[in-house]
Amino acid sequence: MSGAAPVTDANFKAEVLDSAVPVLVDFWAPWCGPCRMVAPVVDEIAEHFAGQVKVVKVNTDENPTIASQYGIRSIPTLMIFKGGQKVDMVVGAVPKTTLASTLEKYL
Repeated sequence: MSGAAPVTDANFKAEVLDSAVPVLVDFWAPWCGPCRMVAPVVDEIAEHFAGQVKVVKVNTDENPTIASQYGIRSIPTLMIFKGGQKVDMVVGAVPKTTLASTLEKYL
């Protein structure tokens, strides 16, 4: 599968916290303009790091529990999880290079 897979409150632990590889989580919402701008970048990152990093998306409107648990106040927020812990985050629509270099620190 290419691109980012949707993750929900129900399967966040299994898909993200229990993942054997680092996970990039894109917290977004359908009404958010910058989220739509960053979506293709997130999908490119998913393809670029296929096999090394899992890339998933959380719709904050549909999954408020996870969003509030991680204190998401502005979207898009991109969080990196490794070994079940949040290790880094990037807020706002950022260029692919920024996102890639942030991720590479955790591979």
